[in-house]
Amino acid sequence: MHHLILVLYIISLSVLFLFGIHGLFLLYHYKKKPKNKVAKPPLSIALPLVTIQLPIYNEPNVIERLIRSTCKIRYPIDKLEIQILDDSTDETSSIAIKLVNEYKHKGFNINYIRRPNRIGFKAGALREGLSVCGGEFIAIFDADFVPSENFLEETISFFVDAKIGLVQTRWSHLNENHSILTKVQAFVLDTHFCLEQQVRYSAGFFFGFNGTAGIWRKQAILDAGN
Repeated sequence: MHHLILVLYIISLSVLFLFGIHGLFLLYHYKKKPKNKVAKPPLSIALPLVTIQLPIYNEPNVIERLIRSTCKIRYPIDKLEIQILDDSTDETSSIAIKLVNEYKHKGFNINYIRRPNRIGFKAGALREGLSVCGGEFIAIFDADFVPSENFLEETISFFVDAKIGLVQTRWSHLNENHSILTKVQAFVLDTHFCLEQQVRYSAGFFFGFNGTAGIWRKQAILDAGN
């Protein structure tokens, strides 16, 4: 038994050691590489069609805030498609349907999509929406996000470079000062965006999509296997 505990202890220390080395590696490249200050290209007059996907599951407390903030994004209404990808089993669905109908009457191209099952969970819902969307670019927001009104103005122009498949935006925090826990969570996320993702991009390493608050070139998703 003592030998097993010793082995587990050594393994744990080794994992922590490798994690620390990884941190030092990132710091080295953070100091070595120039900071990521890429000039934003000007917006094209011929703006592309963008689809915004909102995957939701039992989010009655935030679904209205999400849909209303999404519909406030500044972009030509005839170039914007919004998909509500709902796998909910509670009152979220009725709230979402009511809001979809409200914004349809206002002229928005907003659609409520519900699957017969939850195969693949969030990824499955996104894939379902992708199969019927018309956008050349796909923006994704989780239910607890509040996209800024200038989200597309600040991101879509980068895709004039045909090599760019994804623009990941940084997250900010609505309740950072609520408690010690939220302060720690905000610190961890800020470190991830300010250090890890910036270094990975600048150094040419693999760059991870965070699952939300980003915009994809649709063809990149299809080329990667959908």
